Formats: sequence, structure tokens, C-alpha cells
Amino acid sequence: MILEMKVPSPGESIKEVEIATWLVKDGDYVEKDQAIAEVDSDKATLELPAEMSGVITLKAEEGDTVAVGAVVCLIDTDAARPDGAAAPAVEAPKADTSTSSATVEAPKAAPVQEATYATGSASPAAKKILAEKNIDPATVSGTGKSGRITTEDAMNAKASMGTPTGGSRGSERTKLSMLRRKVAERLVSAKNETAMLTTFNEVDMSAIYAIRDQYKEEFKAKHQMGLGFMSFFTKAVTRALQLYPDVNSMIDGQEKISYDFCDISVAVSGPKGLMVPVVRSAELLTFRGVEAEIKRLAIRARDGQITVDEMTGGTFTISNGGVFGSMLSTPIINPPQSGILGMHNVVDRAIVKNGQIVIAPVMFVALSYDHRIIDGRESVGFLVAVKEALENPVELLMDNNPKKALEL
Repeated sequence: MILEMKVPSPGESIKEVEIATWLVKDGDYVEKDQAIAEVDSDKATLELPAEMSGVITLKAEEGDTVAVGAVVCLIDTDAARPDGAAAPAVEAPKADTSTSSATVEAPKAAPVQEATYATGSASPAAKKILAEKNIDPATVSGTGKSGRITTEDAMNAKASMGTPTGGSRGSERTKLSMLRRKVAERLVSAKNETAMLTTFNEVDMSAIYAIRDQYKEEFKAKHQMGLGFMSFFTKAVTRALQLYPDVNSMIDGQEKISYDFCDISVAVSGPKGLMVPVVRSAELLTFRGVEAEIKRLAIRARDGQITVDEMTGGTFTISNGGVFGSMLSTPIINPPQSGILGMHNVVDRAIVKNGQIVIAPVMFVALSYDHRIIDGRESVGFLVAVKEALENPVELLMDNNPKKALEL
């Protein structure tokens, strides 16, 4: 029986996908539920599992855009399962040299050595070091096995001074994935179709540091997860959204849609690029609940298992560029939402407290918002409310009882 495998629908609004990577080769024997391909939609990368066991015949190439419901491969379910033993090599027939002494033996082709990890290539760590030093691996002599360039070789390598000669000056053109193209399209759309404006503030993180220093070990032992910044910021944002509901609204044509719930989109970096999974009804979650849900979604995004449903429907976004060392930025709105909060790195800075100059851990925060629907009073008031909650979390986020709020 020949089974036609068709592209399943990743989501209601998705009409086509792109074959990102085939995980099997034409003619391979595949097992039922084995991942055979990764497909990109405009919102996520999904794995395509084999529907039955058998020998597979591919009907689409990597990079092809195919419609949902189209046939991408065939599976011969009647094909015999291989026993795992390699097929014996077929010996070529020998020439009969007895009939003529003048027969000239054809020269044998020189064996082609397959390039492997050990034939003069660099280890991944060495490649990274050489790339940072702008040194071509081909110019470095490796001391490892079979000439492999080790990490120590890369660290000791020095770039040539003066006008460079030789080396690689090539370039590579690769097609953007459907997900990356859609992200680019949405970002340009947000810049062109919204009246985007950004307001800034700074947050003294001393109170949050004190709470984490006091309770993080107990929190981890009790809940098997860390007590990070994101739970504090998510709780501060949901409080501010309830105080300034216009920030939790969006424009639909000539109408404004306002929400009485806070579905917080959290920007995370995945293997295929930026992904924005959604923490549903975050205003109802505890600190532990927020940390657990963000951890779950981040793992699914990292492993390429995130679904379209888990990344749609947010009402406000939090983006943490601080994990990459960003000091300040102007985040771009995630349409159709009207606001996004940008977090940044925490740096010890000189600030004034009670008339005295002191050193404190400070984070700059930024709120980008759509000025068509959010006025200056609401935007500035919202960001000040976030700042107040983060600088006084015990009173404003924990009802003066940190242990109860952290479920300790």
C-alpha cells in the first residue's frame, strides 16, 4: 500500500508552509511517528511525523513552499523492514586478460578521502574563537589528531598585520525561512502602520535583589525552579495594565478592543529566531505559576516544539534584551498589540537616595506604544506604575507577605 502524506494544518489562518529540512533521505525506511521533516510556517517551526512505517519517497525539496493538504512524500507500507545489516558489495566482473596480452588495464581512480571532523577541520569551539579573531581556519596549522585545529591552536593563532593576502573573501546567499520572512514583514508593518513612540524610565532593583537573596534557595528547594526577574516584571505589568487599561487594548479598523484579562507575550530566542509564546491570564498566576509557565514555554520554543496556538492572542509583550547585555533599546510593537515593555541589563549606578549619592543596581526600561490609541498620560503613568511596583514589591506585589506570595 502506498500512503500519501499530506501537510497537516498548523493553525486556522495558515495556508502554506515551507519544507525547512528533511530529516530522512529518499528511499530510507522510516518508523511510524518518526520525525521525517521540519516545516516552517509564518509563526512556528513544526516537526512532521511519519504516519506509518515503510520506505519513503520524497515529493518536495528543501526550501519548497507547499500548500496545506499537499502531498509531500509517499510511504510504501508493504516494504520489508531492513534487518540492519549492510548490503554486500557487488564485485565488478574481472577483465579476461588471457585472450590478449595487449589488453591495457585502465588506471584506477585515486581514492577520494571524505572530509571528516578530524581531517584538518576545526572543532566547533575553535571555529568560534577563530571567527571572533577574524582568522580563516585554512591559515591555521592544527596540532590535533589528523591535523585537527584545537581550541588551544585557535587561541594561539594570530591574525596577519597589514594588508591581508590570501584567505577567504567569499559570501553565501541563503533563503530566509518562512518564519524569518514573516517576522521581518510584521516588524516593517509595525513601524509603517502604527504611530509608535517610546518612553523610558529607570528602576532601582535593590528591593528585588534583596527578596531574591533572601528567598531564592528556599524557593528553588520548594518548587524546583529559580526565582528570576520575569515573575516580578510580569506581576508588575499585569498590575499596571489593570490601572491603565488603554495599554491593554488594540485597534481593529475604526474600533478599539479592550481586554479584562492579561495574556502576556514573552519574547524568547529560539533556534529558528525570535519567538513570542503567550502566558495566558497572567494576572491570575502566582510568582511560582509565572516562573513555571515561562520555563515551560521557553523549553518548548528552544526544542522547536512550540505550537501556533501557544504564540497567538497576546495582549501585551515583554522583551528581555538584558540577557544579551543590552543597556537600552526601543522595542518594536508586536502587532496587533499596542504596547511592549523592554527590559535591559542591570548595572551598578550612582543614584540619589534620601539626599545621598549611593550605588545601586539599576535597570533602564522602555515602553514602546501606539500613540493612536495610548496617550502620553497613560503611557507614562503605566511605566511609572511598573517602576513603583518593582521598587516596592513587598507592598504592591506581595501584599506585605513575601513568604505567602512565594508559596513558601
